[in-house]
Parts: sequence; structure tokens; C-alpha cells
Amino acid sequence: MKICLLSYRGNPYCGGQGIYLMYLAEEFVRQGHEVHVIVGPPYPREVEGVTIHRLSNHNYFNKKSDFIKPHKPFATYQPLNFYEFVSSKMGIFPEIETFSFRVFMKLKELMKTHRFDVIHDNQCLGYGFMLIKLLGVPFVSTIHHPLSIDRSTWFEYPSDFGIKMKRVLYYPLIMQKFVSNRMDRIVTVSYDSAREITNAFGVPDKKISVVYNGMDPSIFYPLKGIRKKKNSLIFVGNVEDRKKGISYLLKSLTLTRHDVHLTIVDGGAPNRNYVPSWITKFGLNHKITFTGKIPIEQLIRLYSETEVALSPSIYEGFGFPAAEAMACELPVITSTGGALPEVVGEHMKTGYFVPTRDAQAIAEGIDFLLDHPDIRRSMGKAARERVLKVFTWQNAAKEMVRIYEEAIDAHR
Repeated sequence: MKICLLSYRGNPYCGGQGIYLMYLAEEFVRQGHEVHVIVGPPYPREVEGVTIHRLSNHNYFNKKSDFIKPHKPFATYQPLNFYEFVSSKMGIFPEIETFSFRVFMKLKELMKTHRFDVIHDNQCLGYGFMLIKLLGVPFVSTIHHPLSIDRSTWFEYPSDFGIKMKRVLYYPLIMQKFVSNRMDRIVTVSYDSAREITNAFGVPDKKISVVYNGMDPSIFYPLKGIRKKKNSLIFVGNVEDRKKGISYLLKSLTLTRHDVHLTIVDGGAPNRNYVPSWITKFGLNHKITFTGKIPIEQLIRLYSETEVALSPSIYEGFGFPAAEAMACELPVITSTGGALPEVVGEHMKTGYFVPTRDAQAIAEGIDFLLDHPDIRRSMGKAARERVLKVFTWQNAAKEMVRIYEEAIDAHR
């Protein structure tokens, strides 16, 4: 097949969508398909056999000043850039909408010389996709989870009316609901996420296919000869994402019997607004280390020298950090939020489950696993076996091709 993948952010450090894009593209190439990727910044690394088409944006939403680039002084006044600038100053997040229109223009150009069998979007669902559908190519989209979950999680925390209004404007739920119901097929990464998509966007069950994410066991594996650091914990994720449950994790560290140390790998989040104040409030400055953005090799070493991983999310559509830790034979304390039970498996066998939003339960899980090294080791080994059996990119790509074939047949 000749496959065109779309992703408004493509770097693996930008989150699960970047990981999904990179590994799926690599596996399609291994299986003999021709793959093109149209992607926005931050861009992915070069992937052998994959043709990458980079689209620009000005990221006005995250800029307080320096809106005009000296080498392109009039760029801001181009229609899409100007819309992006004005809407971002109103508190709207325009990146995915403008990306969808830029993709349409790029596809019109590419299709003069390329004929794609299928186009596959990665959680964008912008209005520009209605124009792409006019190009006559089967068009599917992956929704990792509906953004309504992110917005509702923000509303759980005290905030003034202005902040609440910013959250309402920030999430493009009306647009994504409209577009998702007009795609040829919706793919998602867990059965829990499929239910949430139907509830939030009204997409019929028969239009949604579940394809589990993969994990690369040749990259994520337990390093031999690495000594575990006593009472060490690790959390991997965006600490400013409220649905990651970081506040409950920090509170739990004040309730444990053990003198623990937590390493937070947050990809170098540029704006840690809330977490530092929570750390100070709980008196945890001496118990926590932030790594910022680190190479994969260093992350794997951290997994190998740590005793327990934590994934206390209020919601996850899948949960890459939990699966990564499992692949490295690290026992994971995970909440029952969203798809995490689907990923982690069985309580006390492949992971340790706690209720969402329960700091006391997290603390009890930490104390239990630190007190029982034999259980930690057996749980870690069982966790890796589960990853090897259930979560492979080879299986994911084959399932995806089957869905593409169905979409192509229905399109004829």
C-alpha cells in the first residue's frame, strides 16, 4: 500500500502521538508498504524508508512576544498565520485546525505525482479534513482519547471563572465531534477509549476499531548488571497534565513508611506552574529529582536501576510509560483510570492496582512492594511477558492494514 500518515506534532518527546507515529511508520516500511508522513513541529527524527513532509506553524499560542520573525516579517499576515495569531490571543488553541488546512494544501500538491491508497490522521480532526475528503482517498483517524476528558480533569481543580473560560475555549470539542463523525473509520487504542469516544462524540460503535499500541522490546528491556537504588521510584509523564494524577502521587510520598526518592521524567516541560508549589507545600524538595528531556538510553537505565514505577493517572487512553516500565521488568503501581487495567493486566500478577485519586492507596502500594522484593521481581518478569505477548507494533501494523483494506473496499 501507499500510506499517508498525518500528525500535527511528530516528535516522540511531544507525547504518545509522536511515539505512535514513529513506530507505526517504521513497521509499515518493514512490512513492505510505501509511507509518507505529513507532520508539524516538533518534527520526528528521520526514519529509513519513510518520506517526511514538514509543515510549519508559528506556535503563537505559547509565545508572549517575538511574534514577527526578522527573516519573514510579513509571514504573520498570511491568512492561516493571521488566524492562528488572533485566535491564540483570544485563548483558542488553533494548532490542529490550521494544521488540517495546511495538510489539505500539501496533499493537493503531492497528489499531482502520488496516488495514496489511504490517508491516516493521528488525533487532529480539524475542519480542513472536510476538504481532504473531497480528494477521493479513503480517510481514517486515530483518536487516542477524546479531549473532553482532558477538559473535565482541569475542572476538578479550584480555579476562577477566567481560567474556566480559557479551558472551554482551549479544547476544540465541537470541531472534533463534527469531523470524527464524517471520517471513513475511527481507530482507537483501547476498548475503554472506544466507549469514551462514543459517549463524547457520538461516533457509532460499528465505526470504531480497537488496535492496541505496540512496544519495542528490543529498545525497552531490563539492563543486566545494574544495581537497584534502594527505595527508588520513577514517574514518566507531563507533570502539568492534570489527568496524570501527579498531585495524588506527591501527596502519597508524605504517607509512606519508607524514605523514598522519586525521579520525574517529564520531557523538560517548559512551564511547571503547579507542581513546584505542591512539592514545596508537601515538603518534598529533598525527595524528588527532575531529569527534564533525556535520551531513550538514559530512560531505560533509569527503569533498570529503579525499584517501582508509578502511573497514577486519572485517565489514560493507553499509557505508554506503564508499558515501557513493564517491558523493562519494572513493577508498576497504576491507577484504574481509563485503559490502564487493559494495558497492565492483572492485579498482583503483572501490576499493582490502586483506585484513582487515592493518595493513601498509592502509599500503601509503595510500602507493600518495597517490603517484598520477591514479589517485585516476579511481577516485573510477568509484566514483560505480557508486553511481549500482547503489545507489538508488528501486530498493530497488520491490524491497521486490515482496517485500511476495509475502508478502501467501502470507498469503491
